[in-house]
This record gives sequence, C-alpha cells and structure tokens, in this order.
Amino acid sequence: MGAHPANHEEEKPVLRKPYRGTAIVVGVLLIVCSVASILSVAPLGSLLDSPVNLAKLAANDNAVVLAALIEFVAAATGAGIAIALYPVLRHYGHAMAWGAAASRVVGAALVLVGTLSLLALLTLAQESVGSTLPNNAATDASVQVLLAVRDWVWNFMVSLPFLLGAGLYYYLMYRSSIVPRWLSVWGLLAVALSLVATLYSGFTQDFGLTTFSTALNAPIGLQEMVLAVWLIAKGFHLEPQPSPAQSRR
Repeated sequence: MGAHPANHEEEKPVLRKPYRGTAIVVGVLLIVCSVASILSVAPLGSLLDSPVNLAKLAANDNAVVLAALIEFVAAATGAGIAIALYPVLRHYGHAMAWGAAASRVVGAALVLVGTLSLLALLTLAQESVGSTLPNNAATDASVQVLLAVRDWVWNFMVSLPFLLGAGLYYYLMYRSSIVPRWLSVWGLLAVALSLVATLYSGFTQDFGLTTFSTALNAPIGLQEMVLAVWLIAKGFHLEPQPSPAQSRR
C-alpha cells in the first residue's frame, strides 16, 4: 500500500469562474451607493436644522419625498454590494460571506427606519400646519423624538452593521487575493477608522459634520471608489488552476 506524503497540503480554493458580470455589478453598486449617500442630504438643505420650522417643512414636501427615495436607493445598493459579492466570496469563507450579506441587509433596514422617521416628521408638520390649534408641547416633543431617531440611526446605528459587513468582505478579499491586497488592506484600515468616528459620535452624541469625523470617514469613501473602478475595469483575479499532473501529486 502506498503511503500518503507527510507534507501533503490542503488545496487552496481557487476562483474557477471569472464572475465578470458580478464584478461590474459590484463596482456600479459601490458608485451608486456612495453617490446616493452624499446626495440624500441635498434636497433637505436646512429643513431639519433646529428648531425645525414645521410650516417650511410642510411646504417642501416634494423635497422630503425625494430625499426619502434617494435614501432608499442608498439602502438597497448598500445591501446589494455584499449580496452580489456572496457567490464569489463564499468560496473562501461561506459563513463570513453570509455574515457580510446579512450585516449589510440589517444596515439597509436601519436606513429605512431613519427614512420613515423623516416621512413621519413630514406628516406631523402637515397636520400641524393644517390645524387651527397652535403648536403645543406634545407636538414639539414628537418633533424632537423623530429627529433624535433619525440622528441616532444615520450617525450611529446604521454604521455598525455596514462596517461589520465591509470588514468581513474586505478580510475575505485579502485572504483570497481576488483583488490586489493593497486594496483590501486599505479597506480594512478605512473600516477601522470609520468605526472610531462612529463610536466617537455615539459616546459624545456629536452628530455634526466635524473635521474629525470627515477625516476618519474619508478613507473608506475614497477606497470604495478606487475598488469600484478596479472591479469595473479589471474584474476579479483568478488563481491559476492546477494542471492534471499537479493535482495528482
């Protein structure tokens, strides 16, 4: 009976399909998600600045609905990134790939919670303006609660599952080398910096756009654009498959 060689190593999984279409889809989703996240605040302008002018908010209902639609696009594409990556990354870690997709879906659901609070605030403003009764303490309290929900969701709760999902799929990209490792390392470091900014916002309740938060969140935004262009232009890196002679060794 022949003995198995003592130094036999487990074959490393390789990407046997180019997944070219998937790479393009992920790249486009990264761009659309980033653009939508940035543009979502544009229609609102100063409508949510404290103290909120309910009459002005009610008069700009189209702007509020447009912002809600853009936020929906951001949520859907944010979840879609990890979902689209799943068929590729599962070859290198099924549980982590599934966790990345699930985390981003949770993040998308939380975005919609913030969007619902915005739409509820619009309805409250319309009801308040249409009423002959003056605004009372209950109305003011409701406005503050809805704004607080939106602040906490957008500036703290949403970031946690989104960053967890990103961290998982960047780790799998690093381990598999399906994109250049410098891109994966950049992603992991950028996720860590963004997490620091998120935790700082949560513990200080400072949800304003500060130089500190901008500096820590900028690397992940830039990295995702570079990754998007890379995937659209070059796709995933395929490991060379072993020849029949090599596989029998």
